[in-house]
Amino acid sequence: MLFSSIKIIQLLIKKKLTFGLNALFGRNESQTEKGLSIGDWQPQNTRDFIQYTISKGYKVDSYEFGNQLSGSGMGAKVDAKQYGKDVIVLKNLVKELYAHPETEPKVLGPGGFYEEKWFNTFLEVLGQGIVDGLTHHIYNLGPGDDPNMMNKVLDRSYLNQVSQTYKGVSDVVNKFRPQLGAWVSESGGALKGGSKDVSRTFADGFWKALIGGNNGLLNATTFVPNPDYYGALVWHRLMESTVLAVTKESDPNLCVYAHCAKKKPGVSLIFINLSKDRSFNITLSNAKPGDAGKPNYEFVGKQNREEYHLRALTRDIKDDIVCLNDVPMVQTDSEDILAMDPKLVDASTPISIAAQSIAYVTIRDFEAPECV
Repeated sequence: MLFSSIKIIQLLIKKKLTFGLNALFGRNESQTEKGLSIGDWQPQNTRDFIQYTISKGYKVDSYEFGNQLSGSGMGAKVDAKQYGKDVIVLKNLVKELYAHPETEPKVLGPGGFYEEKWFNTFLEVLGQGIVDGLTHHIYNLGPGDDPNMMNKVLDRSYLNQVSQTYKGVSDVVNKFRPQLGAWVSESGGALKGGSKDVSRTFADGFWKALIGGNNGLLNATTFVPNPDYYGALVWHRLMESTVLAVTKESDPNLCVYAHCAKKKPGVSLIFINLSKDRSFNITLSNAKPGDAGKPNYEFVGKQNREEYHLRALTRDIKDDIVCLNDVPMVQTDSEDILAMDPKLVDASTPISIAAQSIAYVTIRDFEAPECV
């Protein structure tokens, strides 16, 4: 751990800061089971590190124990009972070093892939009040060197696996520690740093690491934004955390999600069109209170819609330049990002979604009770 780099991180990240801790210190590789690390975790390195952050007055939000050591692991794994015992050691260490409970960082774990039996055992060992968030990783596209990666990106069944994995973790949490919540602490589509031929292209925007291997939102060499940086930025600006139920009657290649608008009032929707050759014209319906969430009348707004349409510059999704409302998003001579203004569209017209494109749409006069 390079302590000298923490000050730089602290200056760059002025919000919440989480550190991942090495959970393999002190362990040895099993002679009978490949990949299994055995023995007790040795916390001295972590103790030194935490003491350093305290001495410098750095405000740490949380410590996450380990990285991809749960279940079958990635290169290495640790037994669930042993892992639980070691997290208890970490929790006690944090309590010891922080004199005031109100300044005590959270302890998170296990920070790996979900396997039901392993997670069950882990939580049974922990008991109450040890971890503050149950963390897991999601990379449903598999290894980034898969030659079939582009086809996977366009296959909605892989998108759907995310919700299945999250439901599994949520079920385990609700069974043992409902107050914890299921946290996704790492995600990025493809494992092992992403796919060099896909992650830096417009196609990766169908999924959505600031900088890291091929999964980063920024080019790791030039720091120029990759195409999905712009989608992530639009998401951040438009989508509040409250998720709304959506049903649709159309091709399964059209994915639709809705949230309350981040800037009140209204709702924000994202449309992802995975189809190579089909575009869609969308009309909206709403559900009246008491109708079990079933849309029963067409919605026609009076205020102009705010639309952000993202597509590849050449309309080839392997392109590494994205257009926002038909404007190529390239940096200016001063390395600034171009203005990202919405297109205002007459509310009486359908929402048009081009083939293999992504559209964010905010409707200010769509009334959703959850968004008041």
